[in-house]
Amino acid sequence: MFPTVREVLALEPVRVGAPRVVAGEAALDRLVRWVHVAEVPDIATLLGGGELVLTTGIGLPADDDGLRAFVTGLADVGISGLVIELGRRYAASVPRVMVVAAERRGLPLVELRRPTPFVPITEAVHALIVDAQLTELRASEQIHQRFTELSVDGAEPAEVVRQAAELAGCPMVLENLSRQVLAYDAAGESAGRLLDGWERHSRRIRVDGRTGYHPDTGWLVTMVGARGQDWGRLLLRWPGPDTSSAPHDMPPSGVATPPSGQVTAPTRLVILVERAASTLALGRLIRRDAEGLERQLHRNLLTALLDHARPVDEVALRARALGVPLERRWLVGVVVRHRADQPGPEPGSEAAQVRLRDLSEAVSDAVREAGLAGLVAALDEQAVGVLLTLHDQQVEGAALAAFAATLDRVRLGAAPPPAGPAPAGAVIVAAGSGVATAREARRSLIEARQVADAARRGRWDVVVFRLPDVGLAGLLHLLRDEPRLQTFVERELGALLSYDAEHPRDQLLDTLRAYLDHGRNKSAAAAAAHLSRPAFYDRLTRIAKITGANLDSVEATLSLHVALRARDAIQNP
Repeated sequence: MFPTVREVLALEPVRVGAPRVVAGEAALDRLVRWVHVAEVPDIATLLGGGELVLTTGIGLPADDDGLRAFVTGLADVGISGLVIELGRRYAASVPRVMVVAAERRGLPLVELRRPTPFVPITEAVHALIVDAQLTELRASEQIHQRFTELSVDGAEPAEVVRQAAELAGCPMVLENLSRQVLAYDAAGESAGRLLDGWERHSRRIRVDGRTGYHPDTGWLVTMVGARGQDWGRLLLRWPGPDTSSAPHDMPPSGVATPPSGQVTAPTRLVILVERAASTLALGRLIRRDAEGLERQLHRNLLTALLDHARPVDEVALRARALGVPLERRWLVGVVVRHRADQPGPEPGSEAAQVRLRDLSEAVSDAVREAGLAGLVAALDEQAVGVLLTLHDQQVEGAALAAFAATLDRVRLGAAPPPAGPAPAGAVIVAAGSGVATAREARRSLIEARQVADAARRGRWDVVVFRLPDVGLAGLLHLLRDEPRLQTFVERELGALLSYDAEHPRDQLLDTLRAYLDHGRNKSAAAAAAHLSRPAFYDRLTRIAKITGANLDSVEATLSLHVALRARDAIQNP
């Protein structure tokens, strides 16, 4: 951290001059980036901001307008402060016009009441600045080393955020594009207060570019993503005297103010959040693309079909050698996974691995005991995949029913359950559309996986889920983590959500939902919203103005309705 004007005034070479602050005392915590000695009136054109200017005043204008312009020009370029030695040009005090101009612009103006050599001052301050730069360099090296280790170790997002917050010493939040918190670390503060009303608060934090500081809230923000596709934001709250009491208060003091007047965060923290964001993006790519080093042959073949890792003819040849012929067979992709509304072990834990292994064994046993043939393997940490090979398309329904019933019996260790709703704790069994060739098997497996994901919180009265059973809600559910869907929701509803965040009493989103849920029947929607028709109509007018959508257009309202349903899927996975 660079020294502040206040710290510079406390240095011994400055104290010998008996310094006295005559203006801008409230801004003494500005950072000093450099010290510059100047005796010419047009020095402002040579400065870049953050300098502490030292002068005896011998070259300054003699008229009030010239002195006022001199101070104003320095304030405009964002210097840290102006120090004037008395005795050479000004005997007793700095001219009043300079004091007034500096106070008006919030520029620290300091008198040195005794003759003071400037060289010791510049040497002392520059030594502090060099030390600060070395400290920043060491901190950057530490940041680089820490996040390199996290990348190599394949750290989970929560661990990356935790270690980043530890290095910064301040709270951090990782959110997706819908402003949902994916991971956070409160850095010793109250997590409840940090996350209370997070979505509404986050929508107020808007910065230019990929990385920026939002001075109104005190948050440093950077985008998270790779390969040209962003999927989240990483936010760090830079602490200060005025932000320790409330997470969403005004920005801290003690950071440099550029010419624009906007507060900026220290370079070290900018480097930290950007490096953390890169680690998060890289980790997501690795987890998405990684494959196990030791997989069973069935998993090799299923993965080869899904990923086009091997020619289909080669996969079929190897499958036939395993006694699972794929040629001249009717192929049906099936995915089995536990329901989302059932309690389970922590993902990635040893208990979760045991549960997945047990499910894989149960699925394999069910395929065999039902008299069926197929490739069986765990597809990921949550799901087990099956590619059933049937002699005839006509037996597809009976084969799936037999498999589901046998799976229940194998898992429960009892007789097949009676017809009707599935018992508590049952798994989801989802099937894709049957196909006639191995080249189409991938489509059936992918469809089965998507249906299984979409049906995790679905009905209990379906034995085997198929695509028609999940509908639009299921489609949006399985796409809920897709950044393009989240971008669509933000494009359609972002302005309305931002308005509601700033006007919590209006809640226009609920008004829009009532209008669309009642088939655009304004009278019925107004009654459901408990509003008079004039008040309801007024809200619809505001919604149309904010979203830019024609609420009488079927196409426009359909787009808004899909965005609402997509947001529901994102908010309630």
